[in-house]
Amino acid sequence: MKATDNTLNNNTNTKWAGAGLFAAITASLCCITPVLAVLSGVSGVAATFSWMEPVRPFLIALTVGVLGFAWFNKLKLRKPEEIECQCEEDEKPSFLQSKMFLGMVTIFAAVMLAFPSYSGIFFPENSNSKTIIVMESDVVEASLTIKGMTCTGCEQSVNYALTSSEGVIEASSSYETGIASVKFDKSKISIEELATTVEKETGYKVIEKKINRM
Repeated sequence: MKATDNTLNNNTNTKWAGAGLFAAITASLCCITPVLAVLSGVSGVAATFSWMEPVRPFLIALTVGVLGFAWFNKLKLRKPEEIECQCEEDEKPSFLQSKMFLGMVTIFAAVMLAFPSYSGIFFPENSNSKTIIVMESDVVEASLTIKGMTCTGCEQSVNYALTSSEGVIEASSSYETGIASVKFDKSKISIEELATTVEKETGYKVIEKKINRM
């Protein structure tokens, strides 16, 4: 019976590990999607999971709690009678029931939860980063207020969409303020066209356009 109990315990622990992994991936969808969208060339779906940002802290807490319990269950001291019953009937745990697997799941979950902090490395350098010759009188600075940005991955997605447009000199955005600042050549592109590009390429909604300087 003890061998059966140990097997059931190991199987339960594997399920907890799987639940923790699922929670970690779900918590990171709003940040991973913009990167995957750009890399796959389907940028319009970047904002698909932005609605999940408000529940991200709860999913992170759930991930930590579930994996913490799985480790507690795996490392807890056994009772003397359980040790005494460690007999030939006990089977060696499979890889999915091992500490190594749980450790790999924990590391992967941590990498997923930290994704926003390093998501920028996945965005390719834009060809428009080269020097652009433009008349000073044609340079315009503008601000776009964008709804839907929730992390640095969203910022990178918006920046990439803007700097991919002909005539854009530089662009930067902040998910905290929801504002993208862009400097461009008005003889080649307009603020309306830039707003359309952001909405088309990222899926985020531009709710305000403002010219800062002509």
